[in-house]
Amino acid sequence: MNISDRQTIRVAFQGEPGAFSEAAAIQLLGGAITTVPRATFEAAFTSIAEGAADAFLAPVENTLAGSVVRVYDLLLQSRLTIVEETILPIEHHLIGVPGATLADLRSVASHPMALAQCERFFSSRPELKRIPAEDTAGSVREVLARGDKSSAAIAGRRASEHYKGVILAESVQDNAENFTRFVLLLPENEAAAWLSPDATKVSLAMRLAHRPGALLASLEPFRKHAVNLLKIESRPIHGRPWEYQFFIDVEAGDVARLDLALSEVRHATSALRVLGRYVAASR
Repeated sequence: MNISDRQTIRVAFQGEPGAFSEAAAIQLLGGAITTVPRATFEAAFTSIAEGAADAFLAPVENTLAGSVVRVYDLLLQSRLTIVEETILPIEHHLIGVPGATLADLRSVASHPMALAQCERFFSSRPELKRIPAEDTAGSVREVLARGDKSSAAIAGRRASEHYKGVILAESVQDNAENFTRFVLLLPENEAAAWLSPDATKVSLAMRLAHRPGALLASLEPFRKHAVNLLKIESRPIHGRPWEYQFFIDVEAGDVARLDLALSEVRHATSALRVLGRYVAASR
């Protein structure tokens, strides 16, 4: 794939048409891309190798729910790398069939996380039954397919537009500061064509030797070279009980300082993998 193809590439995402992930892909790359819905994260990660997509847009972190740990686990198992990121505001809307009203409703379906993020709305309408679903956009599709005015779903505006639903109540989420960070993944051998000179944010996965001060020694090069530590999180290493992998995001003012720090970090760890170098997204 050539860099000039970025506006028309096929981008896989987990979920059904109208999902937040699809909206994030279009926000990042524009409306000319072809989006490729996949039912699971596992299916999305294999979509490039299967020839169904050229890239994969994955959610990695939500400001309320934290990291999407399944994505990190699968990223380590893959040979994909992060080339870009985007941050999408998450606004939950109550979506029903045309002609429905709030007074008609008896049940509301959505992904359990979306339902949990709309607690104030449900507290104000205790008569509504919450129905967990696999996917926010999928719950809208099912409500519209049934044509039942007593049922609604909670999802994003794109799902309402895609399935031709009606927004019965806007922004029913509890917290206005609800954002999800998505990363664009490409095969490692194609990532160089997307590398920008301004790419000073790096995501890393590292393992440490079992000795006192190992974590401090691995982080010291960042302080030494004025590289900002944005995030650090540990995850269990599968098959190795009580051993952990650290996921780290860092950002530097210039590439030279970043390269110096990474060179020293590599010597201070037992294993280091650069998951991607890219331009930091702005909110």
